[in-house]
Amino acid sequence: MTRIPLIILGAGNVGRALIRQLLEAAPLHAARDGLALPIVAWCDRAGALVEPDGLAPETLAAAEVTKAGGASLAELPQGYHQHDLTAIVDVAGTDGCVVVDVTASADTAPALELALRRGYCVATANKIPLAGAQATFDGLVGSGRFRYESTVGSAVPVIETTRALLRAADRVDVVRGVLSGTLGYLCSGLQAGRPFSALLQEAMSRGYTEPDPRVDLGGQDVARKALIVARTLGWRLEMADIQLTPWLPPDYAALPLADFLARAAELDAGFAAQVTAAAAEDRVLRYVAELAGGRITVGLQAVPTDSVLGQLRGNDNLVAFHTRYYPDSPLVLQGRGAGVDAAAAGVHSDIVAFTG
Repeated sequence: MTRIPLIILGAGNVGRALIRQLLEAAPLHAARDGLALPIVAWCDRAGALVEPDGLAPETLAAAEVTKAGGASLAELPQGYHQHDLTAIVDVAGTDGCVVVDVTASADTAPALELALRRGYCVATANKIPLAGAQATFDGLVGSGRFRYESTVGSAVPVIETTRALLRAADRVDVVRGVLSGTLGYLCSGLQAGRPFSALLQEAMSRGYTEPDPRVDLGGQDVARKALIVARTLGWRLEMADIQLTPWLPPDYAALPLADFLARAAELDAGFAAQVTAAAAEDRVLRYVAELAGGRITVGLQAVPTDSVLGQLRGNDNLVAFHTRYYPDSPLVLQGRGAGVDAAAAGVHSDIVAFTG
């Protein structure tokens, strides 16, 4: 039996989903893969659980309930207050360890860098360090022990496909993608004739958006994903180089959240007019990231209805690679683009891939 200790940074929705998946899959990994994945540390922003022999399933289950209720891991009997993630890596790390980042924070970068210096592997769903300075991306990814599939397409293998094209010496000319399940859901609803404000409320109630939906509507998340794909292709770009057009007019982005939600219906007529204008040209609205000619553009576009982007529905993500070997019909990846289980599954797969 191969033993790979895990240090998990992050106990939000994705972190808890990953814990559930790992516990459920433990018998399968043991029987099929000869693999044991003990969780030796689990951390949130304020606290941690650490057990060098592996935290017991009942301890992890209790911790998940605690976190779902809004409390800190520090409040559990085995928990303690800990704000320094590098200290957790230092204390809990051991040979063969995988450090897993399922936060949405820039603060994890020092802990990930320490893990790599120690010879550990890292699997992450956290886009922020990889979309920071180019030098940070180079240091993390260049280690050869860093996997980051879930940063772009959850469990949809966008990064692995990008790398496969590069391994085959293909020439990637253009990449176009709908990289936000939330914004894809809104576009599909607008296409069906529904008002923007009602769609936004529905997306929030289904958990598709961040607590403040303007985090999604600002387009920053899509821009980060596009930048990670571009850097994987070998393009050297910074966030400031991206031509980003947010979904919302600036005046609405600056409002307090309650005021924005109260005034969201003011935007209904404008979006309906854009839908009508697009339909008159047999086009539909999609929030698109486009990589071409060494540049990245992100914003709302009217795309042909019969195109792969135009046929997309619901909250799926879609990425289309136009390359030397796929010149006419692009190589298309499509799959679920919203939901914590898909994001956790991508990280879960990355962890196991280190054993292959």
